[in-house]
Amino acid sequence: MNFRLQMRKGNIILIFPYLCSEMPTKNPSYRLYYILLFILLAFIFMAELMFGSVSITFDRLFHALLHPQAKDFAATILWSLRLPKAWTALLAGAALSVCGLQMQTLFRNPLADPYVLGISSGAGLGVAFFVLAFSTGAWAIRLPWVLNIGMAGAAWMGALAVSFLVMAAAKRLRSTMSLLILGIMIGSAGSALISLFQYFSTASELKMFVLWTMGSFSHVTGIALVIMTVLVVCGLAISVYNIKALNVLLMGETYAKSLGVNMNAVQNRIFISTALLAGSVTAFCGPIGFIGIAVPHLARMLFNNANHKQLIPASVLLGACLMLLADLIAQLPGSRQVLPINTVTALLGIPVIVLIILKYRAHE
Repeated sequence: MNFRLQMRKGNIILIFPYLCSEMPTKNPSYRLYYILLFILLAFIFMAELMFGSVSITFDRLFHALLHPQAKDFAATILWSLRLPKAWTALLAGAALSVCGLQMQTLFRNPLADPYVLGISSGAGLGVAFFVLAFSTGAWAIRLPWVLNIGMAGAAWMGALAVSFLVMAAAKRLRSTMSLLILGIMIGSAGSALISLFQYFSTASELKMFVLWTMGSFSHVTGIALVIMTVLVVCGLAISVYNIKALNVLLMGETYAKSLGVNMNAVQNRIFISTALLAGSVTAFCGPIGFIGIAVPHLARMLFNNANHKQLIPASVLLGACLMLLADLIAQLPGSRQVLPINTVTALLGIPVIVLIILKYRAHE
């Protein structure tokens, strides 16, 4: 016996026989969607490598990819800057999109995003504390690699601390709505402490923190990129393991419990996945908004389906495409100016969020 998820008139209808043991068979049309998304991703990825303040022609790009040791400007730019940056943007888009999908399903809130549990504020608080407490002595400023690693580590520790706090609270709270309120309160408390740190910081420290909040992919290279890749892959693997539980959660917490689903275990897995995905992206790239809210809804509209077996890979591909496109726009090809990545993601994500709000208002 199979179960299937359908979207009718904007509402999710779940047909789930109690003794089901198989996932729904793949709709052949979805394969075409995945192929088109892969082609779109490859096209935007190549454009990200070719265009910037200095353009690289396709033949030079192809030669640089095949000869990484070549001593010309194309190989240097490609392997030292553009390829790591493009891979970072791809990972960030995939991670934040899957986080948003899981949060929206867990909290049954269409506007939930990866930072609904206060992870972003925890990471920002860690960076604010590091900048204020450890950069004053100027030894860190004279060593940029110490500063970059220190800020990433502080952000990760802050995000991890908030995640453990929420996981501990989840064992005592009875509903996901209470967890949502707790996450909002933690985020507000973190923002208040960040404002306090900013008030007592110097001009150079404040500028350093503000630049981090704007988001950037250009500083993630070497060992930092390897660490981020491993953490994101682990987080995505846990998300794939959560597919069946996420499908059951579409009918609500009470229904899931009636089927014998261990809600504490599911919540803990989702929190761990969120900490790995959103925490890693925030730590290495800064807080990046709107992608986690918008992309899951784009995936639902494209596939017209609520089954996470289709939505998770779709969110990965769409999130990677959208983040690469945002970074490509931020580079202002042909110009030496670079826009903050958060500005571009906001301009891309806000119209989608407005469309979502109008759609849900229409069904009230």
